[in-house]
Amino acid sequence: MTKKEIVKTISEEIGLTQLKTKEIVQKTFDAIVETLVEDGRIELRNFGVFEVKRRAARKARNPRTGTRVDVPTKYVVTFKPGKEMEEKVRLLEEREAARQGNGAPPSTEPPPGPSDAGAGPDHGSTGG
Repeated sequence: MTKKEIVKTISEEIGLTQLKTKEIVQKTFDAIVETLVEDGRIELRNFGVFEVKRRAARKARNPRTGTRVDVPTKYVVTFKPGKEMEEKVRLLEEREAARQGNGAPPSTEPPPGPSDAGAGPDHGSTGG
């Protein structure tokens, strides 16, 4: 998904123009970057944590020539997803594993059969 698609989706959902929505989305991204530069960390509840970390200098190997090269110290941005995001991704993994386990093409409903009785919650629905 691109920023343009995000803007279009939000614009349609809340009834703002795409131009105004794009401005809000961009300001949000700018604020995240600015906070990372100034504070080195930003925690967005129910989403996750962005953090600037220092990666130490190291020796590496050029994959084309095989020669050793020195890689200098650099700063990188890391992201640790929040619990809600982790849970949704875990459910996605479970659905995908179930689909691949039976060899059938992706389906929104589990295959019928006696093994379904008392199988627990239906992970095929999105719940909202």
